[in-house]
Amino acid sequence: MNSEHIQLYLTAEQECSYLPDRMASNIVPDPNVAMDMSIYSQLLKRGYRRSGDYIYRPHCNGCEECRPCRIPAAQFSPRKNQQRCLKINHDLELNMVRAGYSDEYFELYRDYLNARHVDGGMANPTPDDFEHFLYSGWSNTYFLEVRKDERLLAVAVTDVTPSGLSAVYTYFDPAESRRGLGNFCILQQIQHTHHMQLEYLYMGYWIKDCQKMKYKTNFKPMQVYIDDIWQTLPV
Repeated sequence: MNSEHIQLYLTAEQECSYLPDRMASNIVPDPNVAMDMSIYSQLLKRGYRRSGDYIYRPHCNGCEECRPCRIPAAQFSPRKNQQRCLKINHDLELNMVRAGYSDEYFELYRDYLNARHVDGGMANPTPDDFEHFLYSGWSNTYFLEVRKDERLLAVAVTDVTPSGLSAVYTYFDPAESRRGLGNFCILQQIQHTHHMQLEYLYMGYWIKDCQKMKYKTNFKPMQVYIDDIWQTLPV
């Protein structure tokens, strides 16, 4: 089966997490279809996203602000501020390992959420929250570990698919903000994409008027999915 033959469904509306006074809904594939990486890869190229086992794409009444975005790895060249980020973090060690649970991973995840999302629904997570959000039984998911003298500083949750890498979620030590670890992890994921001879790093959704997503436009060239076509965002 391929993605073109999957029945799609529209979810009920709920409050938008990104733009005030807006309602949001998603298109989701038939939950009875056994998902695998081949189907997921095809859906990824059509603007879908994974959260745990859940595959979705925003489809909101009267709003098309959520734009799927990706970086063509071979065309990317770090800007001056990104080169500085790489230089600041030259002392860090990186390792790509299969996704899984450990107390070390979870404690950093919990500390990050409690520092960054104290007012949101993600604060005070449980180990089950960690497992159900970051990976699934069918996904080919890896953790890009970032360490300093064996101490875990960041984890970039990354799906490896035939069409590219997908940046699922990144969390890091909130006490290390000067390092710019979020941007550093994206730079490393782009580099891994290129080294694995894959074309794209998929970065989820970009919303022009959402301050939280503004950082994505610093990675150029960035392509966005508009009217079922990937288009390069003007510089």
